[in-house]
Amino acid sequence: MTIVKQKISQITVPTPYAVGDVHIYVLNGERLSIIDAGVKSDEAWEAFVYQLKQIGYEPKDIEQVILTHHHPDHIGLMEYFPRLEEVIAHPQVDQWLKRDPEFLQNYQSFFQTLYHQAGVSAHYLSFLKQLRNPLGDVAKGNLTSTILEGDALPGHGDWKVIATPGHAQSHLSFYREKDGALLGGDHLLEHISPNPLLEPPFQPDKERPRPMLQYRSSLKKLLSYDIEHVYPGHGKTFTNAAELIHRRLESQEKRAAKVREIIGEAEMNMFQICTRLFPNQYEKQFGLTMSETIGQLDYLEDIKAVKTKVDNGVLIYENVEGSLL
Repeated sequence: MTIVKQKISQITVPTPYAVGDVHIYVLNGERLSIIDAGVKSDEAWEAFVYQLKQIGYEPKDIEQVILTHHHPDHIGLMEYFPRLEEVIAHPQVDQWLKRDPEFLQNYQSFFQTLYHQAGVSAHYLSFLKQLRNPLGDVAKGNLTSTILEGDALPGHGDWKVIATPGHAQSHLSFYREKDGALLGGDHLLEHISPNPLLEPPFQPDKERPRPMLQYRSSLKKLLSYDIEHVYPGHGKTFTNAAELIHRRLESQEKRAAKVREIIGEAEMNMFQICTRLFPNQYEKQFGLTMSETIGQLDYLEDIKAVKTKVDNGVLIYENVEGSLL
C-alpha cells in the first residue's frame, strides 16, 4: 500500500490473472470514493480491508465507487461495501454489470460471426464456449450515475473525465489539472502495452468497434494534457507519460509492419495471420492474440496498407503495393 500526495491512496490487491496485482485508489473529497474495485475474491477483499485500515478507514466508510472500465479485475468488490451510495462509470459499463440473457447472447453471437469471418478453424471454435467464463464470478449490479468526457467526478470536482476507449469501449481516465495527476486505469501502463480488446458494438445493429484505432487516438489525445504523474491500474506509478505514449505508438507501428511482412505477396485470413504473428501464444491465449491481430489489420486497412476481399464469408487480406509503411 502506497500513500501518495493530495489525498490519493493506492491499495494493491491480488488477481488470478496474468497481469498480476491490480490497484484501487482511495479519494477523500466531498465523498470518500474508490477508483475501481479490484477482483472478486476473498484474498483481494482481505488485502483491501487491511490496507484500508492502514490509512484510517473501514469498508463502511466508502460512499461511492467510480470505475475506469468494466473488466473483471476492476469491478469485483463493489458488492462488498455496506453503505455504498453511488456506482459511477461510463454508460456502457451498466450492461456488463447487469449481464442480462439478451446481452450475453449478443456477446457470444458477435464472436461467432467474427471468428467465421476471420477463418478460424472448427477446432478453435471451442473457445466460444469459454467466452462467458470471465463474466461469471464477478460483481453484479447497476450504475447509479454515468459520466462522460469533460464531466467532473462527483464529490471530487477538480478531477475531470477523459474518454480513453481502446483497451475497453467503456474506458475512462481521470485528470487533475492543478498537479497533472492522471488516474489512468489500464489505458497507460509502464511495464506492458494494454491489449486493445475486441468487443461487440454497444448497439448490436452497428458496425463493430476498431479498438486499435481507438487506442491510438486515445493515446494521442493525452499528449495534449500536461501529465506529471500517472497512477495506473497495474504496475508502478510513473512520470514521463508523453515519452511512453510515443514508444507505445511506435511499437504498435512496428508490429503492424511485421504483419505486412507475414502477408508478403500472399493472401491470408485473420486466423492464418494470427498463428504466424503469435505462433507460441495463440492456442493458450486465443482471445487476446486474435484481438491483437485484428487490431493490427484494422490499422493497416485504415492507412490503406492492406486491402480485403471476401471469399465464402471469410475476409482475405493482401498487401497494397507501394504502401509507405
